Amino acid sequence: MTYLPEGSQAPAFTLPDQNGAPVSLDQFRGKKVLVYFYPKAMTPGCKVQACGLRDSRAELDTLGMVVLGISPDPVARLKKFEEKDHLNFTLLSDEEHAVADAFGVWGPKKFMGKEYDGIHRISFLIDEAGKVVRVFDKFKTKDHHQVVLDYLNQA
Repeated sequence: MTYLPEGSQAPAFTLPDQNGAPVSLDQFRGKKVLVYFYPKAMTPGCKVQACGLRDSRAELDTLGMVVLGISPDPVARLKKFEEKDHLNFTLLSDEEHAVADAFGVWGPKKFMGKEYDGIHRISFLIDEAGKVVRVFDKFKTKDHHQVVLDYLNQA
């Protein structure tokens, strides 16, 4: 599996959010965007990752960062995830995994001895012009928000 490298132009996309409204990456031109891919809403690791970002929202806002979480979950499941965990950022439904394919994060995985295709937990920091400036591919779910904040505070 080869994902989109740093320096690449981020693929344009439009996906439904947790309310069913279309959201396009182009809407955020002129802002920094963290596009983070996660396997499945309301699972333990995905919850920890999302809640870390939720709790860091004020600091991310100060740094001018928009957060978009993308998973293959249907809209209704994303809405439930948002409400259950009081998430304060946009979740996007990529049921056909077209956007995950475009970013190169859909591919073979192993879990409990089984092999299957799914989303790999990788995040992309996209600059104001739509270019991928950082790929976060090595982190623990509980530390994801801090890895992102540390990078932004050093930049």
